[in-house]
Amino acid sequence: MKVIGVLLIVIGLVGLLVGGIGYTKREKVLDIGPLQASTEKHKEIPISPIAGVIAIAAGAILLASGSKTGA
Repeated sequence: MKVIGVLLIVIGLVGLLVGGIGYTKREKVLDIGPLQASTEKHKEIPISPIAGVIAIAAGAILLASGSKTGA
């Protein structure tokens, strides 16, 4: 339980600091016989700050409950 709690806290902090997951999508713009043209579009999947706070809180709860029950 402690490992999961620590992972949730780390994931929550990363989510708050980064704010989203960026990626690049390549799209074909022109395809006429041997002539091809493509473009790269940079997109981002936003991560809500609320999700980061919830992950940190859940991790803290797991750490607190794990330390009370185990030795």
